[in-house]
Amino acid sequence: MLNFMAMLADPNMQWIFFGCLLLGLSSGVIGSFSYLRKQSLVGDTLAHAALPGICIAFMLTGVKSIGIFLIGAGIAGVIATFGIGYITRHSRLKQDAALGIVLSVFFGLGIVLLTFIQHGDYGNQSGLDKFLFGQAAAMVGSDVVTMSVICLSLVTICTLFFKQFKLISFDPGFAKGIGYPVALLEQLLMLLIVVAVVVGIQAVGVVLIAALLITPAVSARYWTNRLGVMVALSGLFGALSGALGTWVSSSVTNLPTGPVTVLAATLFFFVSVLFGPQRGLIAKRLVRLRVKKSFLLEKELRAEPMKGETAL
Repeated sequence: MLNFMAMLADPNMQWIFFGCLLLGLSSGVIGSFSYLRKQSLVGDTLAHAALPGICIAFMLTGVKSIGIFLIGAGIAGVIATFGIGYITRHSRLKQDAALGIVLSVFFGLGIVLLTFIQHGDYGNQSGLDKFLFGQAAAMVGSDVVTMSVICLSLVTICTLFFKQFKLISFDPGFAKGIGYPVALLEQLLMLLIVVAVVVGIQAVGVVLIAALLITPAVSARYWTNRLGVMVALSGLFGALSGALGTWVSSSVTNLPTGPVTVLAATLFFFVSVLFGPQRGLIAKRLVRLRVKKSFLLEKELRAEPMKGETAL
């Protein structure tokens, strides 16, 4: 507790703490719909696809700015999204194959551009490779403000379009039948995933941001069957992961915030797997024991009259 209070006493750590908390919140909320629509790999693909956008934005401007990187990564993410759709519509390949192709091509291009920058005449390239695994400690107040505004906007949009996203996640045919623009809503949801990925790259990195999108949602699924509760729990698990990751990394020297945040989300996942009230391993074990006990008791009750008849 003393370490936690000491962390919050530092103004820079306050920014990082609340920025990672909001990042976890928005990632958990957006990731719930991605998980339910069986698009868990979409976040991973878009995160890797953002790397060449970051590199190209730096090559064109020569400035390391989170705002410029957001624009470059966002454009690359949108291009990757349309690439996935084009491959699935105009070929016999399924979506998982299209995701693998886009991820490999974009990430390979990003690594080539990153190597070119590091061996080129760019005097400000130091630290650009930190976007692979994230470097939350490098964020300044303006970066955190930008991240916070975007994260709160994502949560607000998901709240406003909750009913629509719910329908296209479970029954897109019914949603289309009652007049909802399903294709437009799907593109909007994909765009929100792109934004969530891009905004979290600096804190978590392109390699690990997908885990922050999916893990809280999977954890929340063990606790409830209601979508609204699941989305809220997913956001809560994501926020707690961001807060816990920042606290632990600030307490240990040279411990990166992004990977620790992902490990914190994984911790919540294991707790959910064990103690989930309906799907958890312990709950299932208790149900089996209860059923077995009930079966044995019923068997004994049926056997007692037969003993009495034998005595007569």
